[in-house]
Amino acid sequence: MDHRQLRDHIRNFSLGDCARGNQGYNRVLLQLFGYTGQGKSSLINSCIYALDDERRFIEHAYAPYSPGAATMIRKTYELTSNITIVDNRPYTTMGTFQIAEVYAQLGNFTPLNEKVDRKDNYTDMMREVERSEMDPNYTDLIVPVLVYSAMHGLRECEEQEMKMFMDNCTEMTGVAPIIVLTSKDSGDYLELEKQFKLIGAETVIAVENYTKESQIKTLGRTTDFLMFINGAIKQVIFRMEQTRNPREERLQRKIFLLQYIHEAEMKIEKEKRDRETCQEVVNSRKGVWGWYNWVLRR
Repeated sequence: MDHRQLRDHIRNFSLGDCARGNQGYNRVLLQLFGYTGQGKSSLINSCIYALDDERRFIEHAYAPYSPGAATMIRKTYELTSNITIVDNRPYTTMGTFQIAEVYAQLGNFTPLNEKVDRKDNYTDMMREVERSEMDPNYTDLIVPVLVYSAMHGLRECEEQEMKMFMDNCTEMTGVAPIIVLTSKDSGDYLELEKQFKLIGAETVIAVENYTKESQIKTLGRTTDFLMFINGAIKQVIFRMEQTRNPREERLQRKIFLLQYIHEAEMKIEKEKRDRETCQEVVNSRKGVWGWYNWVLRR
């Protein structure tokens, strides 16, 4: 398909057209995740721009351009009447509870279009999950999207963590995450694509985001964004070939999240006990040497 056909295909896509109908799902939710400053907000703007026949570029999604600035609100943007894209709160590290928070967003256990407060303990995480039961969201068919800048290579020490994150996204949603490499003109995206595929990525797409400073539409750049959205639709169509139960799948996501939070708490408690034991040993040795030095001075 050329860019016009791709655009029409995306605009006309409906879950009701899948092999078994919509099976209780109302829309496709493209869930964007990534480290701070990887270009998630710009990717959203670029996708809207690529789908729009108008020539004017608008910053619909906006993240302040300052060190450490990041999206704080889990905000939705409608690409079509059937496809919505979500700018989730990013993570700064793959720390235990930060990733638990990511999984809570991925599973729709944190509300859309509200501020996401950072949580760093078991109690707050559990309270958030229970709060979601007041108005459970199980009608969104979730497609995870990991956004990673080609300007930042994937270090060897990050590969295992990234693979685990990708595997968990697949387990939670039943869809392998799409990897979108931004800033393709500013880094070795071919090498980065190879790295991601070696750790199990199925779909990797490299793009150069449109911005206020670089908004002249070109065929190549526009096609890249349309290919990304179309790739998500292909994942959905494949997944919907099988019998689905939205309520049961949400329950399975909740079980996964609760188990992850529990294991995270156990891990943190163990690390705390290990530190305390280590400090006790150090203090004990200091006490022995203090007594020995006192004897020598006498």
